[in-house]
Amino acid sequence: MFSFLTFHLKDFFDILLVAILLFQLYKLFKGTQSMNIFISIFGFIVIWLIVKHGLGMGLLGTIMDTIMSTGAIIIVVIFQDEIKRFLSSFGRSSSSHGLVSYMKSLFKRDNTENEADVNEITTAVENCATTKTGLLIIMQQDADLSRYSETGEMIDARVSARLIENIFFKNTPLHDGALIIHNSKIVSAGCILPVSHNLNIPKHYGLRHRAALGISEKTDAISIIVSEETGHISVARNGEIEKVNEKVLREILMNKK
Repeated sequence: MFSFLTFHLKDFFDILLVAILLFQLYKLFKGTQSMNIFISIFGFIVIWLIVKHGLGMGLLGTIMDTIMSTGAIIIVVIFQDEIKRFLSSFGRSSSSHGLVSYMKSLFKRDNTENEADVNEITTAVENCATTKTGLLIIMQQDADLSRYSETGEMIDARVSARLIENIFFKNTPLHDGALIIHNSKIVSAGCILPVSHNLNIPKHYGLRHRAALGISEKTDAISIIVSEETGHISVARNGEIEKVNEKVLREILMNKK
């Protein structure tokens, strides 16, 4: 009669841990091309549970069992980079700050740029455009860019027009790479980005433009480029690139989407 009340404390923790795991995986994939694959796999798992344990369909359940058993290997191959980042971030958070701070970090989210930061960024971009100084700034959003920021020099400094201009000044060690900004901080500079292999890219675009397109194809980051040859300002997002003026650039940075 009261069999439905057999819910124990361990069941609560079981559900909580699974929810935390799924939420962390969602954060890891959010803003990347892998998000659609993650949603599809999660949907398949839900259907498998309904078919096997809910409806008790033996034949279809057996077929889906086979797919699940071999699919685990395929998932590891597809998401090997994401799995490495997940385990690495979990280990760093747990060892350095403890489990409590790690749990807090799961729900911490701040991707906003205030007006002062936008002013500093646009000032640097305008000055570089005037002097035809090549520039590549990556504005991080939801997608984790740590794999790319770790390829450069970690800076962790407040956004400053003078600092940005100094980084991209000709013949300085970091001027050829990308600069990554996140949460009102210059995270790192001189970063190496994936280059787009889109055959429709105009041939006059150099490596900066191709790298800007490459990161925008793989993540939801916004790339700001200043051409060293023409001084033109361009913005790459969602796998597309467009020339913009200072007013449009400011609007894009304020909206961040």
